[in-house]
Amino acid sequence: MRTLVTGGAGFIGSHLVEKLLAAGEEVSILDDFNDFYDPAIKRANIAGVAKQIHLHQLDLRDSHAVRDLFHREKFEVVVHLAARAGVRPSIGNPQLYYDTNVSGTLHLLEAARAKDVQRFIFASSSSVYGISKTVPFSEELHLTQTISPYAATKIAGEFLCSTYSHLYKMRIVTLRFFTVYGARQRPDLAIHQFTRRIHEGQPIEQFGDGTTRRDYTYIDDIIQGVTAALAYEGQLFDIFNLGESETIELRELIKEIERALGREAEIHQLPEQPGDVPITCADISKAQRLLGYKPTTPLRAGLPKFVDWFLETRAGR
Repeated sequence: MRTLVTGGAGFIGSHLVEKLLAAGEEVSILDDFNDFYDPAIKRANIAGVAKQIHLHQLDLRDSHAVRDLFHREKFEVVVHLAARAGVRPSIGNPQLYYDTNVSGTLHLLEAARAKDVQRFIFASSSSVYGISKTVPFSEELHLTQTISPYAATKIAGEFLCSTYSHLYKMRIVTLRFFTVYGARQRPDLAIHQFTRRIHEGQPIEQFGDGTTRRDYTYIDDIIQGVTAALAYEGQLFDIFNLGESETIELRELIKEIERALGREAEIHQLPEQPGDVPITCADISKAQRLLGYKPTTPLRAGLPKFVDWFLETRAGR
């Protein structure tokens, strides 16, 4: 199976690429190596598989470049992970997020439609649920409001996918990821950032009183869900939550990182940030039933694995 993984040099993408290659698949990566964080990190993510992949460095905002790639190469499957990520940065630059996440997704869908791509997987986000009062979050919830430009671009991407599936009979699966962590996690995300700053003896910034709760999902569990979606033969368009269905308060997360590192954090408490939601918690019963999704790494097991990876990479510098 010839698979194109957009954002394939990133955190989740590089893990998926390795999984697909291990299964004997032919893999191409589309990534623009932008400067949201150090592009050298992305290149290091795929250094071990560089000779096994086809790498295409291009920007999804360039519709002509996307179309030309699909004309040159025949893809059977597209796994669309590429996006401008992060709630807080999207508030400062909503146009960039719209252009990349919405227009970029449209360019991919149009290219995939024109070349009869058999399957399209779209990476969405738990942020689409906004300030939902119904917990855990179910795919059946009627979503009426998002509270950040990032979340708005993700729900827009979902609607584009459902429209293309309906009009052109494309098999499309949308996966709503719940705060993914593990080896190679982006350096700006909370677990990685807190771990680095505590390890270096620097203060960490805690937004709010520490009672916000998140459903953290270990990278291996996410990859299991994505590969299951690649084999899904149910409805032509469907949506699944991929999470652990467990939550932890921010202040308790910090304590767990302290325990794993053997160091105490210096905490600077700041006001709550616009766009942040008070809780995320996935109802994964649908994914369990239809995808055979079975997360096996709760935070108490996954967090020490992340810290071990972090310390190993620091020691190897």
